[in-house]
Amino acid sequence: MKNLIIGIAGGTGSGKSTLTENIKQRFGDNVSVLLHDYYYKAHDELSYEERTQLNYDIPSAYDTDLLVRDLELLKRGQTAFAPVYDFAVYNRRPETQEIRPAKVIVVEGILVLEDKQLCDLFDVKVFVDADADVRVIRRIRRDMQQRGRSFDSIVTQYLTTVKPLHELYVEPSKKNADVVILHGGENTVALDLLYQKIANFIGGVEA
Repeated sequence: MKNLIIGIAGGTGSGKSTLTENIKQRFGDNVSVLLHDYYYKAHDELSYEERTQLNYDIPSAYDTDLLVRDLELLKRGQTAFAPVYDFAVYNRRPETQEIRPAKVIVVEGILVLEDKQLCDLFDVKVFVDADADVRVIRRIRRDMQQRGRSFDSIVTQYLTTVKPLHELYVEPSKKNADVVILHGGENTVALDLLYQKIANFIGGVEA
């Protein structure tokens, strides 16, 4: 099976997850999604309190080698079994999730354009950009509503690790992008071009 592999990066709260969800909704079963956040390393040896103190915004926080192996399985038309990460307890769950091969594979995460192994596998590299104040508001809302985090813990994490490491790792990875989508999901011109490329690929590929 020929695949179109799309890497979608951007800062926390930039709109990359919304873009990924929109691609999945628009093209349905033609799309499989791998989230880099699935691949945070397991830390069963640490207590909950110790896990909350880890830095989750650096490349070494992820088992990217496992993500690369799973992506290569999907490219070969084989099913992958991705980890399941529980953000409320800062650790992986014991079960895995089945990811089936598809014509279009989207890999999304803040650091996916920072890693050369991943970049070499992507056919299209997308960086979703948004103003910092918009991103931090979205992060606060997401982490409180979806991840069970307190406001104080979100602010502390943002100021001590997220913001400085965005400047160190995420923002520089923009240079590796083929497409930079400014203003996130509001840039309908850029989004339509990306959707058209996907539609053309799906329409021109034999299953």
